[in-house]
Amino acid sequence: MNTLHRIDGRLHLEDVALDTLAERFGTPLYVYSRQALESAYQDYTRAFASTPHLICYAVKANSSLAILNLFARLGAGFDIVSGGELARVLAAGGDPGKIVFSGVGKTADEMRAALAAGILCFNVESVSELHRLSRVASDVGKVAPVSFRVNPDVDPKTHPYISTGLKENKFGVPIAEAPALYRLAASLPNLEITGIDCHIGSQLTELLPLTDAADRVLALVDTLAAEGMVLRHIDLGGGIGIRYRDEIPPDLAVYGRELARRFAGRRETLLLEPGRSLVGNAGLLLTRVEYLKPGTDKNFAIVDAAMNDLMRPALYEAYHDIVAVTPRNAPARRYDIVGPVCETGDFLGFARDLTIGEGDFLALLSAGAYGMSMASNYNSRPRAAEILIDKKEIHIIRDRETQSAMMAGERLVC
Repeated sequence: MNTLHRIDGRLHLEDVALDTLAERFGTPLYVYSRQALESAYQDYTRAFASTPHLICYAVKANSSLAILNLFARLGAGFDIVSGGELARVLAAGGDPGKIVFSGVGKTADEMRAALAAGILCFNVESVSELHRLSRVASDVGKVAPVSFRVNPDVDPKTHPYISTGLKENKFGVPIAEAPALYRLAASLPNLEITGIDCHIGSQLTELLPLTDAADRVLALVDTLAAEGMVLRHIDLGGGIGIRYRDEIPPDLAVYGRELARRFAGRRETLLLEPGRSLVGNAGLLLTRVEYLKPGTDKNFAIVDAAMNDLMRPALYEAYHDIVAVTPRNAPARRYDIVGPVCETGDFLGFARDLTIGEGDFLALLSAGAYGMSMASNYNSRPRAAEILIDKKEIHIIRDRETQSAMMAGERLVC
């Protein structure tokens, strides 16, 4: 994160010292850099400038309203997977005409809401969904714009839990079956074929799977065109990885040149669905060391953040760099960083060499994606507050959840 730096040993995000934020707002605390968010978006617009395109931010990565609003004002579209995400985008000022609706389990109510909003496209993922969408659109007197999410069976070289483009995954329809499905869509009432979609996985660190998938999709588009089905857009998904530890993500400029060469002379607009690569390295999670617990085999640093605040380490054994906000001048010791939740899997990092004491603050880096958006109330823990930094300005974009707010929707039975 290029907006993260130290001044006199104290860790700063943009122009704000992180220890002052932790003291003022408490911990756990999510903190984001506006400069980093805008810079990441502008990297995409530059990389794909020579190809007519629309960047549809994947809302699942971080659905905070202030962040959605920031991207909307930059001109972004949005990739959603639920009616709740649709409501969030609309509340944040997103243009419904730039929304693509993905996901394998769209309900009839969600379809009706999206049709009423006037979204750009439904990314259809099964024959059953196609028939349901046709019925719903007919019932409400709308024409539903559709594309199929095709499964190109490309190995994305990523963690199996975030691989989505292999034939054994639940997502999409087999690419070999796509022509017949497009013919079916053309025969059903109240549907309009507008595009095609694919998404092979997340945290991708190699370019070849992305270009391989693009080639397979473009070949299918040409097959459809030969049958008279001319598409308006080609959605190649997202999944570009970020650096958590020692990964080397694909070069966006190189990817942009590869797609520009493939799209030269074509009439379709390119859609992309980045999520993690826009927000991941723009945010961090602050936590306080509650106890240091030495042991014969391991030393534990027990912090006030937990797996309910940042699920990725417990879910994927994902790595996040963990640094002291204000390191002490003493020899480092090796710690497992663990939370207070009553699960053995409640860890944030193993075997980290740190110079820390009880009461010190730690920063878990690269936490802008799939952090707050996956947070829960497990062990009846309130969700963290969120702060957006804009140079020296501090904006509270989500208040810390209260115990009363957690229980507000519950009722006792007499």
